[in-house]
Amino acid sequence: MSETEPIAFPGGRGFTPHAAAQEARTAPQVSFDRQELGAILNVYGRMVAAGEWRDYAIDALKDRAVFSVFRRSSEMPLYRIEKTPRLSRRQGAYSVVSATGLILKRGHDLARVLRVLDRRVRLVEA
Repeated sequence: MSETEPIAFPGGRGFTPHAAAQEARTAPQVSFDRQELGAILNVYGRMVAAGEWRDYAIDALKDRAVFSVFRRSSEMPLYRIEKTPRLSRRQGAYSVVSATGLILKRGHDLARVLRVLDRRVRLVEA
């Protein structure tokens, strides 16, 4: 059997490595739209100006989009802002997750979910 010859499965469907690679390339990805990214970058800019955050990463995955925030680029993310469309009818598509995996806020409105990052308690030294 050659590599391009289809493999027969009990369901009668054929499988070729080339078809699987093409399907993986054309699979839809979840991403942030312009308004969502604008709201996230607004919060990010304020925190960078305050000196608390320094770097970010955006991941567009098959089932969710993730905006990760770092204090230093070599560390684990401090926070992850996630968009998971399959949860939009339940708890809400947006969530803010801490470095420990604790979900700080989840909801349907991104602006309301992002407010949890502005309210973080900061120590004031005398």
